[in-house]
Amino acid sequence: MHKINVLTFGSKNFNTSIEELKDHLKFKLTSSLNNLDKDSLKEYDVLLIHEDYSKNSQVKQELLKETEKIKILMSTSNKINTGLFDLRLSLPTSIKDLNSIIENSIAKKSFNKNSSIKIKDYILDKNEKKLKKNGNFILLTEKEIQLLELFLYNNKSISKNRILKEVWKYAPEADTHTVETHIYRLRKKIKSKFLDDNFIINNKDGYLL
Repeated sequence: MHKINVLTFGSKNFNTSIEELKDHLKFKLTSSLNNLDKDSLKEYDVLLIHEDYSKNSQVKQELLKETEKIKILMSTSNKINTGLFDLRLSLPTSIKDLNSIIENSIAKKSFNKNSSIKIKDYILDKNEKKLKKNGNFILLTEKEIQLLELFLYNNKSISKNRILKEVWKYAPEADTHTVETHIYRLRKKIKSKFLDDNFIINNKDGYLL
């Protein structure tokens, strides 16, 4: 039984061609010719979209922008703006390549999901080493990621000595001044990009989010 649900968007001929491959596919395929909204896409994991689907249609492009589903563009040209899509599959293609791109896209999304953590109104992407918010991001060092995770999983202030122990493992070259410097630089980056002066708070007991 297929565990991956895929919805195709395209012309009647395109959908018919895909439907004819059903017996050879490693995913459950549904074809759509109807206008859909964001809620109607919830049961699907991947959207397989022919290059003609969103041409000259602002409504369809907005729908693709809004959904967080995996979006794979199937096209004959590599000149198409693929900014709306996660992946592109060149046409003509093979059954093997079609199965492969679907399965690999799910595996990649699962990996990225496990690497992404919500912190306040931000997303910490450990894979890309970024802190993101509303399309903007800052790059993070490994130590900054460890600091944010430490703050996230503690709901009270954390002392400099504990941070030194947890993040720096009492490294000979590190002291509480090292902790202060790293947190100062991180707060400065966050304030500069996001204008957020209260992301990391400090009080007499230490630091917290």
